Amino acid sequence: MFPVLLYTRTGCLWCDRKRVELAARGVAFREIDVAARPEVVPELLKLTGGRRLVPVVVDGGRIEIAPEGGSAF
Repeated sequence: MFPVLLYTRTGCLWCDRKRVELAARGVAFREIDVAARPEVVPELLKLTGGRRLVPVVVDGGRIEIAPEGGSAF
């Protein structure tokens, strides 16, 4: 099974919280920092319907866009 994808950006407190939450729940995830990897932004915008917010959690077919709050990128 593929791990959960977590899109973040450096300095995003919401991203830090989501990372800690996933780790505490024992969820295997792969983190992608959109500031460090700008080439993923078009892919992320497709997932979010054009919304420029992080964190974004992709778990199988489920996409959560800034579930508890987020930061623009």
